[in-house]
This record gives sequence, C-alpha cells and structure tokens, in this order.
Amino acid sequence: MFASLLIANRGEIARRINRSARAAGIRTIAIHSAADAELPHVTEADTAVELGGGDPTAAYLDIDAIITAAREAGAEAIHPGYGFLSEKADFARAVIDAGIAWIGPSPEAITAMGDKINARNLMAEHGVPVAPGGSDPVADAAAAILVAESVGYPVMVKAAAGGGGMGMAVAANPEELAATAERITGFATRLFGSGDLLIERYYPRVRHIEVQILGLASGEVLALGERECSVQRRHQKLVEETPSPAVDDALRARLLEASRRAGRAVGYVGAGTVEYLLDVDSGEFFFLEMNTRLQVEHPITEAVLGIDLVAAQLAIAAGDDPGVAEAAPTGHAIELRVNAEDPKRFLPGPGTITEWTEPTGEGIRVDAGYVDGNTVPRFYDSLMAKVIVHGASRAEAIAVAREAVKGFVITGPKSNLEFHAELLDNDEFVGGDYDTSIVGRMR
Repeated sequence: MFASLLIANRGEIARRINRSARAAGIRTIAIHSAADAELPHVTEADTAVELGGGDPTAAYLDIDAIITAAREAGAEAIHPGYGFLSEKADFARAVIDAGIAWIGPSPEAITAMGDKINARNLMAEHGVPVAPGGSDPVADAAAAILVAESVGYPVMVKAAAGGGGMGMAVAANPEELAATAERITGFATRLFGSGDLLIERYYPRVRHIEVQILGLASGEVLALGERECSVQRRHQKLVEETPSPAVDDALRARLLEASRRAGRAVGYVGAGTVEYLLDVDSGEFFFLEMNTRLQVEHPITEAVLGIDLVAAQLAIAAGDDPGVAEAAPTGHAIELRVNAEDPKRFLPGPGTITEWTEPTGEGIRVDAGYVDGNTVPRFYDSLMAKVIVHGASRAEAIAVAREAVKGFVITGPKSNLEFHAELLDNDEFVGGDYDTSIVGRMR
C-alpha cells in the first residue's frame, strides 16, 4: 500500500478520502485555495499545501502546480475525488508520467468515455443498449434537424463533451431544435471547448438508474448493484437510493450484465459508474454515460454492501486484492444532498455558518465538508454535506431520513433541508413510483 496520498480535491469528498486513507495508515496531503484554508479537509490532513493565486478555483485545476506539490510533499499516489480534474485524461497522464500512482482508470478509458458520441458508439458495439439517435457528431442546427427527422421528435440535444447534467435540452419540433442547437453549441464551446452535439430520441417519462462498477487488475469487472437517481433539478441529482424501487430481479440482471460489458469494453480499472435512462412506459433502458470516477452517491452502495469503495480504489491502484465481491444488498439506503441553496428555486445561498449540528443515531451517516464557523464560498459547487441513511427496508430508511433531516441544523447559509423534508412526505416518492420530473411537480 502507498505510504502517502495527495487528495486533489476539497470539501466533503476530500474529507471522506482522507478518512479511508488514514485508516489504512497512509499519510495524507491536502491542497487548498486561500479561501479554503480553514476547512476540515485541510486541517484534518497530515500535510496541507496552499495552491493557486487570486482565482479560488485555481488550486484544484492547475495540473502543474498539483504535480509539483505532490513531488515536494513526497506523495506516492494522487486521488482526484470527483469534479475538478477527476475526469481529465491529461491530468491522469501527467500524474502517471511523474511516476506517481493514479487512483482511477487509465487515461485511455477516461478519453473513450469523455465524448458522449464515442461512448455511445462503443457501448452499442459491445451490446449495451443505446437510445435511437445519431452515431456522428453534429455541429450546427441544419445537421441536427436532419438527424432528428430520422430519429423522430421529441429529441434530446446533448453537448458531446458535456457532463454532470450540463449542456442538455429537449426540442419538440424543427423550430425548437434550431434554436436549442445554436444555444447549446455556443454554451458547449465556451465550457467544454467543443460545440459538437449528440441528438437522441427523448423519452418523456424516465427514471435515472446507474450501476456501480469496480474494475479489478485481473480484468474482471464487478457490478455492485444499482442506484436510483431520479430526484433531480436541472438534470442534477438531489437524492439517490438503493436498491431502486423500479428495478426487479430480471431487470437488475440485465442492468448489471450491461454494466460489466461497458467496463470490459474500455478495460476499466477502479471505481466507476454506468448511467442509464429507464423508459417508464416500455420498461427498456438505454446507456446515458459512464462516469470514470467515484460518484457523489457512492456511500449508499457502501451502506447496503458493507464495503469501503475508497479503500477498494486504493487497494486496486496498489495492485492488491480489494476484498470486494458481488453480493445482494442488505436493507435499503438513501442519500440526501444538503446544498447551500434556496429550497424552492434552488438558487445558491452561500454564507458563514453560525450553527452546524449534524444528526446522529443508528443508521445515519453524515459526510460533510464544513463545520460550525466555516464560510461556504460562492466559488464552488453548493454541496455542503450528504446525509446517508440505512434501514432494514425502504420504509425504515425513509423514516430514518425524516429524523435525520429534522436533526440537521444549519444557520447562516441557505440550505435545501426544507426540500428534503417535503420530499420525504411526498406520496409519489414514498410510494416509489416517481420519475425524473418529480421535483417539477413538487414545485
């Protein structure tokens, strides 16, 4: 096992990685911006290095500075967490070229899955279901309309290089498609450096299902169950649960096998996630994307399987057996993302925390990036903490989640705890018969 690990991230995920690394006897190294100097992920690490200049995000995006910090601090490995540079093949290559172990899949796997069109075509070649759509990128509205005519309206327009729910919109006719394609092309060019678009058939009632995979050094790919991620705003997740109330044993077997195929198609090593859309009307599922990193919602898989996915990542990167096997889940787990945002309109609401009291009790886990007195800045994602609950059944997990939300007190910044309380009493959610538009119906 590695003697030292640099964690190239911040907030709750940096703390979470630090916890598993320290438990394994690994010396941890944090990086941070000046704005983050007092955060727990910095103070809890064995060593901390301040990076970046005036731009608060620079510390987490400057590849050269991170590699230099890793060398000077004696890091034997780097874990990227999620977001920032975690799915940048150039970062993975730079780490490997520097003689430092990369905790993640190969740069080639990251590249293969980083482009939605390439990923879609590769998955289709390996027998993973894909939605009807174009197999080539389109660069303008005229080309998009030609593809849509063969696919049929409505269509989903996606930025080929996008991710995290960004660069996506629905068009119901050629006029809408022309305007949407122009808008997303401009957005994607600015944000991702490529304006290429993918056009696929849009299904109005879908559930968002994903499968946790773990690629071993032997080439075997484990499929560690599915997660339901359909509670979303602006295509971004707010609540996840496992097992999915929409997935029976037959569908689960198909999802898991498709995910093993997806992992084998790119020689996947380490922890990753294969995401699908499940059409409510037909019961068929279609490949959405592969996230070549640890997911925000990985703790619910840990809860029902009794495993530590970060420890597994470290073991695999070190060439060791992670001691993980495919197994049926025990009980039910739910994760609530606690964001610094308005609970009605979901607009960011950063600020200084004047009270922070985390819920405790059986079946409750909190992964938090902040403590009392910290300031939640405006520069980063609004996620403050994750509440993970586990119960013997879905009903019990929901009951535990309700108590956890009641017991979580945050003053200073805004929070979406009120939304979670509303969701946990919503008939659709409690009944398990919901889809990705549930939040819109609540509002």
